[in-house]
Amino acid sequence: MTRLAGPALRLTVLVGENDTWRHRPLSTEIVHRAHAAGLAGASVFHGVEGFGSSALVHTARLLSLGEDLPVAILVVDTEERVRAFLPEVEELLTDGGLVLLDACEVVRYGPAGASPRPDGAEREPRG
Repeated sequence: MTRLAGPALRLTVLVGENDTWRHRPLSTEIVHRAHAAGLAGASVFHGVEGFGSSALVHTARLLSLGEDLPVAILVVDTEERVRAFLPEVEELLTDGGLVLLDACEVVRYGPAGASPRPDGAEREPRG
């Protein structure tokens, strides 16, 4: 498992849920490439409403057409590793999108069920 603590960089990629890369959801492609690159973690979040450079509001409301809703892909790792991954993201964003970089601090990073110990050592996962 990659160890990550302290200063880090968060990459956020905002795209539409209908965006694809070679017939595969773009968010899936980004997550799988981040995993293959050995980055610490990536998650995909589906939005319920939003607009971007097209200025067209996409919404999941019952009376609206809920098509092409926003999707946010978050990737966190050290600054060096995230910046090295940026060319992969740029290659995939052929139809637009928004890419953000934010400095952040990793307070806790570990497997589910593990509790931090005061001495900094990891506990075994519960269960």
